[in-house]
Amino acid sequence: MLTAICCLIIGGAQVTAPKITAATVGANDLSPATLDELAIARAATAKYHDIARAEADGYINVNAYESGEGFHFVKPPLIDATFSPGEPEVLLYAPVPNENRLELVAVEYAIPLPLSANPPEGFSGDADQWRRNEEIGIWELTAWVWLHNSNGMFAHTNPRVP
Repeated sequence: MLTAICCLIIGGAQVTAPKITAATVGANDLSPATLDELAIARAATAKYHDIARAEADGYINVNAYESGEGFHFVKPPLIDATFSPGEPEVLLYAPVPNENRLELVAVEYAIPLPLSANPPEGFSGDADQWRRNEEIGIWELTAWVWLHNSNGMFAHTNPRVP
């Protein structure tokens, strides 16, 4: 299962065309409902700035690093057909320059592919950008709730992550 999750995270995902492009999705472009849901994600994951707490709560470092995303810590029991802003399936950590530590930068949601070709319902509105990974049968969505992303809140990668 962890191998499949690693494959999901580090490659093969296709971007589903959003109604709003990643470059245009900033905090000012999001609905109040979406901003509330992002606040839920932040509140639920604030404790995970301490990686030991994330690991204690079942997140596993799958040793997958992707430029523009960071290290992936996955909680396999959360990978189901349910989207919950406060329960991201993946936490993304990036190295802190000139320090020997990682910082929490984003969360990712992973939903098994339904029979439908449509992306799952996620955050309110139409700004989120689900990516379909046919190889392992999962939709994924990144939300940059802890590190500003000039590409947009829901862009797949962040130029600030080496």
